Amino acid sequence: MIIQPLRKIREKLGRFFVPLVFLIFFIFMIGLVFSSVQQRAVDYKEGQVAESSIRANKTIENTSATEQKRKIAAEAVIPEYTYQEDMAKKQHEMIQHLFQLIEKVKEDSEVENKKREASVKDNQEVQKVTVDEQIAALKKEFEQIDADDLSFYQRVSNTFFQLVFSMSSDALNTVENESLALIDEQMNKQVRQANLAETRKTAEDKIELLNVISNQAQAIRLMINQGIVVNTFLNERKTQDLQQAAKEAVQPVMIYQGEIIVREGSQIDANAIEKLNLLGMTSSNASLFPMVALVMAILLQIVVLLYFVKQWTDREKRENYLTFYAITMILSVLVMKFFQVFQTETMPFIPLFYPAAFVPLVLSLFLNRRLGILAAAFQVVTATFIFYQSIGTNILTIILVSYMFSGIMGTVLARKRIVDQGMKALMWVVIFPFLINLILVIFQGMSFSNGRTWIALACGLAGSIFSLLLTIGLHQYIELLITDDSVIILNELSNPNHPLLKQLLEEAPGTYHHSMMVANLSANAVAEIGGHSLLTRVACYYHDIGKLKHANFFVENLPAGAENPHNFLLPADSKQIIFGHVIDGAALLEEKNMPQMVIDICRQHHGTTLMKFFYVKAQERNPDVTEAEYRYPGPIPQTREAAVVSIADSCEAAVRAMENPTNEKIRQFVSNLITGRILDGQLDDSGLTLKEIRIIENSLVNGLCSTFHSRIKYPKMKSEAEKMKEEQERREE
Repeated sequence: MIIQPLRKIREKLGRFFVPLVFLIFFIFMIGLVFSSVQQRAVDYKEGQVAESSIRANKTIENTSATEQKRKIAAEAVIPEYTYQEDMAKKQHEMIQHLFQLIEKVKEDSEVENKKREASVKDNQEVQKVTVDEQIAALKKEFEQIDADDLSFYQRVSNTFFQLVFSMSSDALNTVENESLALIDEQMNKQVRQANLAETRKTAEDKIELLNVISNQAQAIRLMINQGIVVNTFLNERKTQDLQQAAKEAVQPVMIYQGEIIVREGSQIDANAIEKLNLLGMTSSNASLFPMVALVMAILLQIVVLLYFVKQWTDREKRENYLTFYAITMILSVLVMKFFQVFQTETMPFIPLFYPAAFVPLVLSLFLNRRLGILAAAFQVVTATFIFYQSIGTNILTIILVSYMFSGIMGTVLARKRIVDQGMKALMWVVIFPFLINLILVIFQGMSFSNGRTWIALACGLAGSIFSLLLTIGLHQYIELLITDDSVIILNELSNPNHPLLKQLLEEAPGTYHHSMMVANLSANAVAEIGGHSLLTRVACYYHDIGKLKHANFFVENLPAGAENPHNFLLPADSKQIIFGHVIDGAALLEEKNMPQMVIDICRQHHGTTLMKFFYVKAQERNPDVTEAEYRYPGPIPQTREAAVVSIADSCEAAVRAMENPTNEKIRQFVSNLITGRILDGQLDDSGLTLKEIRIIENSLVNGLCSTFHSRIKYPKMKSEAEKMKEEQERREE
């Protein structure tokens, strides 16, 4: 057993025990997983000839190639433009309004000239309104124009104004009409910034076909340059959306595990070097990121465990849980690493041989179901690092999902011996994980005509069967390591040749026989309520072991006709001897490192019941004696098994002492005794239900009646025996 040495180590280390366990756990996990995440460096150089084919060590996206394809796709998108039809009308109206203002200024100038002519004297020269004054007056008119349109008028050059103000009204009308015609013609088309100059040039070329003089042509040309503007604009947002959609439609360029990067005898070019760098195959140092992630994952596991075990106040229980979890997980990673070593490109599914359900199943059966679930989860986290070289492949997906599903299925099983669960164990641990592997194979699109598919399924099935067989085969040995009441230990303790039992048989034969009887009665009753039958039987064998110290002071060990020695003792002395068999028995069992449950049943099999016979005798001598002085030290039974032993012990001793016990007398006595124990509060902490108490009562009554009932004489059988005897005598004569 590991329990006793573990207790001694824990006592010596004290509060340093748990940190030491986790330190060992951390070091082992780092050491086991480190080699898997460490990248091997290869000194590849551009221009070098490959001595052998270089294959990709994992599946990964070729980010630079993907980005290049996306860039090309985005550039291939035709830009989206928005045509504003109202721009032509807007330009027409503003140009028309400009000529109206020019006409108005010219008319105002004529009026002003007439005023000046009328105001001058004879022989004086009339100072007519100059072109510059007309231009100034026109720009004064611009002040009344909306701010949104003002920029158009301000961009018109003074050269144009000088030309138009020097023309006659007819010539000006010609300029207006021809300018609007040419501008409208071009503005009704889509004019972009890229073809603006070309569009203006097209309109200007048509001026030569007009019947106009040079200054008119120049004015028209200036107006065309001002009136023809961009009416089709780039829709940047929509264009960007189209480019983004084109980029997203591009499938990532992947480098697949096993893909040949450079063939044997070929020269390593820049493209190959880029791929090798991406795969980390030319890096001289291992990447820090996997190592940092690994350390964080292990620390997270430790934190989760510490938080989980906080629910138990019993320090020894917490430390046992942590220690066993650490040991099982280290062994788990060792086995996982073993299969990873043998994983190759030709045999990628070897890791499915790993018994993923074993550790979660063992933790669930022996410790706690939730601890098993945690182990199943962190197994998968650890597997991610162990099989680091397979990241990005469908192989890793199958491995991780298979491990997680198998582990969780293992924790679903009932917390009892797996051999007793039969078909249920087979379904949860083998059949269901096999079906999930089948689903994964179909999901990955693996062909059933391919041998690799059947190898994957066979490996997964073998791993599941391995989990089940390991759990069945190692159950009793694991039990031996983590509990002090394993089947192996209990079988050893139930051996009649055990030194204590031999001593009990030799020195206290009556007690030995009584213990055997109580063991049969108790074990049968406990079995009927689903308790630990074997443990109960063994506990009964040793529950009265304390009587060895004063064997002759217990009535069952007295020879026939011998006087009871308690007749010569005071009640108080007799009380100490009787009490002593509980206290001395527990001390002796502790000294012999007996299972804790056996020790507990020894302490609790009398609970705090009243030693009525000696209490009455003591009261006869001293009325001031209290019941508390003559009650067993206890405690009262704390488990169902201890409660059954307590009842069976009293029933067997009492029925044995009955004169002419009948079935009815036995049944009545057992019923009264159980009722008395309930009323006395002796079963309050046992956890027994009323239904279970009724089952126990029936079991004890049946067992006692079959052993102690009065024998019935059968006349027919007697006459047949006499006839056989007479016939035998005749033959002898």
